[in-house]
Amino acid sequence: MSPVLFELKNLKKVYDGRTVLDLERLSLDRGKIISLLGPNGAGKTTLLEIMAFLSSPSSGEVWFDQEKVDFTTGKVIHLRRKVVLVEQQSILFTTKVWKNVAFPLKIRGTPKARRQEIVEELLDLVGMGAFRHGKAHRLSGGETQRVAIARALACFPEVILLDEPTANVDVENQIAIERIIQEINQTKGISVIFTTHNMIQASRLADETVFLYEGKAARSIYENIFSGHIETERNGCKRCVLQHGLSLGVDSEKSGPVRISIDPSAVKISQNQGNASLENTFQGKLIQLTDQQSRVRVLVDVGIPLSVLMPKEMFGSLGLGMGDDVWLTCPQQSIQVF
Repeated sequence: MSPVLFELKNLKKVYDGRTVLDLERLSLDRGKIISLLGPNGAGKTTLLEIMAFLSSPSSGEVWFDQEKVDFTTGKVIHLRRKVVLVEQQSILFTTKVWKNVAFPLKIRGTPKARRQEIVEELLDLVGMGAFRHGKAHRLSGGETQRVAIARALACFPEVILLDEPTANVDVENQIAIERIIQEINQTKGISVIFTTHNMIQASRLADETVFLYEGKAARSIYENIFSGHIETERNGCKRCVLQHGLSLGVDSEKSGPVRISIDPSAVKISQNQGNASLENTFQGKLIQLTDQQSRVRVLVDVGIPLSVLMPKEMFGSLGLGMGDDVWLTCPQQSIQVF
């Protein structure tokens, strides 16, 4: 079995003349938890709908499990049995909770006794066993989402796609849904792909994160995206002037108004003022630290807040603390121009 689950090639989706998705090449591996991270309007939901075989691309190719997908009506039915999408605003039938979860089993002809056994197991998995006889339309948003995940699991998918699964839910349900995501991946071996605009959540849950911005895949995490204006110097070099006058040397053919992203894992941090002579080096103050599993996210104020992502060992060797003065260097290859 191939480790590659989805492979997208030259994929575009156009609505009313506007390109909302433009992916040159994207490969997603089997068996992982993968987050699609990006702001609203980045194309995350559109991508999920295509990967769920509910919407066809305007052009390009989608490959699933080494098979090129034919989106012609009737050709994707067998694939929809393998990939299930749980939408952000899930809709349940106005009946009892257990009947919602049993529905996919019923239409597949699963014997009644076996249906009951599976429903009990899945409701317990999502922490909704006590609600089995409750009315689905009386559930809170977070409870509804958990039942919707159980219903999706009743289809026995290979892949489950979750669109903003913790949006608009309380903290208790957010914790429960994050636990469910990890459990169905680890205990059932189901590949999980979920969208989020929460970078901390993506770092906490995902084995791999794909960042989307304006329909395109980008290298960096989106808190380091800024608006700027590219100017050409007399020697032909390009500089991008950001808000507050911060100026960066960039390698780009573009000029005029642009947006840039700076890869937080490629930014260098130092307490050594000797680095000040390097291009794109700025003095700043460390204003926030966030522990993210094997890495530390450092937020530095250099006139604008700039995020740096580094291994814990490297951060520990620097001996930095809150409020310390530091120097940041942004190599040209860390800067992407949109």
